[in-house]
Amino acid sequence: MRYVLTTALLFTFCMSTAQDVSLALQKESPMTAAEKDARWQTLRGGVRVGFLNSNKRYPQDRVPETMLKSYETLVAWKGERIHTQLGIWSAKAVTVEATTGAIRSKTGVEIPAANVQVGLMGYVMTDEFRNGCGHRKPEDFDSSLVADAIHFEKQSGALQPNQVQPLWVSIDVPATAQAGSYEGMITIKADKEYRLRLTVKVLDKILPPASQWAFHLDLWQHPAAVARVHNVPLWSDAHFEQMRPYYTMLAKAGQKFITASIVNEPWGHQTYDDYPSLIKWTRKKDGNWSFDYSLFDKYIDFVMSTGIDQRINCYSMVPWKVAFRYYDENLGQDTVFTGKIGSDEYNAFWTPMLKDFTSHLKAKGWFGKTTIAMDERPMDAMKAVIRLLKGIDKDWKIALAGEYHAEIEKDIDDYCIASAHQFPADVLAARAQRGQLSTWYTCCTEKYPNGFTFSPPAEHVWIGWYTAAKNMQGYLRWAYNSWVADPVNDSRFRTWPAGDTYQVYPGPVTSIRFEKMIEGVQDFEKLRILKKQYKESGNAVKLKQLESALSAFEIKNLERQSAADMVSKVKPLINQ
Repeated sequence: MRYVLTTALLFTFCMSTAQDVSLALQKESPMTAAEKDARWQTLRGGVRVGFLNSNKRYPQDRVPETMLKSYETLVAWKGERIHTQLGIWSAKAVTVEATTGAIRSKTGVEIPAANVQVGLMGYVMTDEFRNGCGHRKPEDFDSSLVADAIHFEKQSGALQPNQVQPLWVSIDVPATAQAGSYEGMITIKADKEYRLRLTVKVLDKILPPASQWAFHLDLWQHPAAVARVHNVPLWSDAHFEQMRPYYTMLAKAGQKFITASIVNEPWGHQTYDDYPSLIKWTRKKDGNWSFDYSLFDKYIDFVMSTGIDQRINCYSMVPWKVAFRYYDENLGQDTVFTGKIGSDEYNAFWTPMLKDFTSHLKAKGWFGKTTIAMDERPMDAMKAVIRLLKGIDKDWKIALAGEYHAEIEKDIDDYCIASAHQFPADVLAARAQRGQLSTWYTCCTEKYPNGFTFSPPAEHVWIGWYTAAKNMQGYLRWAYNSWVADPVNDSRFRTWPAGDTYQVYPGPVTSIRFEKMIEGVQDFEKLRILKKQYKESGNAVKLKQLESALSAFEIKNLERQSAADMVSKVKPLINQ
């Protein structure tokens, strides 16, 4: 979870004036209370309903600065999940209700009503980036309410005077849909009935199912957080039952990795909830070791059953705090090993476990997809772990999220670099040839692109395009669901910018951020498919158009141009 940074690394990521300019480009202009009230007065006590820009968050207390629009046209590939946003704003109290149904073509073919979702959006407290990482007090930061959660289980609610209620619409276009134009209506009941026309143009192109996407999405899962918010015992049957819809939703977004803790608190308990080990370590009275994998096996089997089954990343031999807990039979209690990474004592501590774990993984058929994963660990520690692992079995795979180090690059099978770094082009090609993964990540150090609750939503789409532009294979972000104390109402946390610790809400309830991330991953897949087609057909013109569009996706360009603007300009290239 990469947040204990050295002074040098903090300097690398320190925010410039240009970044402040970028943020200003993407925010609503300031408005006083009197100015807001004056805008509401222009409604003369009335209600307004219309489609809104899905790349914007609309403040709850001010009239949207937009032209009223009663129709929307979306373009989709077969098998794609698409979306739009609409809003209701009223100068008087009113009860609102949204309904929708199937979307039909003129020939009678339809996208079923079950594939069309509409739901009210919820507002959550957020703060601001300021200095990114580091402990923070709420009173020291500018806080505000932002629309983020999408409640597809809620189609009706009460709207107070001088308030905005955004709604989200998602359509899952069947892979078997016929190409053509489909039309439907979204009905809003407020002071009267409003009918908004929605058109979906389905292209004769097919997006494969998420399980076949090449994009390697890695959002870290946090099992204990699910147990806490649902008030069920950790690792109980009820806990696994509550986890299933979260992991299924994540699998449908293209998730490829299982986050598995093999030691207690791999990240030094930086999170609100505990992060316990899935493996029980016991030093027996005769000095030998035993390892109980029953929970590990149950958890891995469970996650795989939800569709996340390509990688098992085990954290970690080099945790944030070097303190490995185990049960000592002679002492009759838990104790902690704190030996230095790479020392003889450390190697002696880990060798029995690694040998036993290797045998167990091979017996389960999981060894080939398992890595020992490290998160922003020093070079010397990485070298020591690599030597030890390869000495146990030369085929052990290793994962690292952190800075780029040419010295150890070939030994890292799953290398995820921070956004401030880049893989050299020849290294990327060589890694792909060797079948090694090359991805990137963002965290609390980057003002943009990012996935905070105050981040412009289109930045998550931009991430997909940037990944394609840099010929990388995916993106990592902690965390999927490491919730704060009251995640539904307040996304702020004691250490990092608001929303940094989770992308979805208890329920499970999706968010603008999560839906936009899916959009970005789908765009990556479209780019991959089209580039392959253009190369195979010899269509140099269209291939050059794509390559030229991708060349603009540099992080520094977000200093002067919003992610929404950049993405909207190139979208037609993949939706022709």
